[in-house]
Amino acid sequence: MATVDLSLETLESTIEDNDIVLIDFWADWCGPCKMFAPTYETVSEKYPNIVFAKVDTEEHQQLAGQFQIRSIPTLVAFKEQVGVFAQPGALPEQALIDLIGQIESLDMDEVRKDIADQEAEAANAPA
Repeated sequence: MATVDLSLETLESTIEDNDIVLIDFWADWCGPCKMFAPTYETVSEKYPNIVFAKVDTEEHQQLAGQFQIRSIPTLVAFKEQVGVFAQPGALPEQALIDLIGQIESLDMDEVRKDIADQEAEAANAPA
């Protein structure tokens, strides 16, 4: 699957309707973004079951703000509607492939349990 442009209007449905969604936050003036784009596009062709989305941070500032994007490129990943990865910086092709493998192998029941445990711990912590 080739990359798709993501907007505030399509964000929720894209994450809800797909098992794995990768989002590349970028801008046209960003040199590292331009270097990462061909890698992201190439890898997207190898994984037709994954949505490779792109967000132009200049065009969609509200969406970038919602994700608290401070530097670009930033890659964000969701699996089964849970944010599982967020990191600034361009990745080499093999690192991106390795990351996808790690995301695919995540046990989401375990991830959800860990999140619930952390939330419970935070709720019970003294103020």
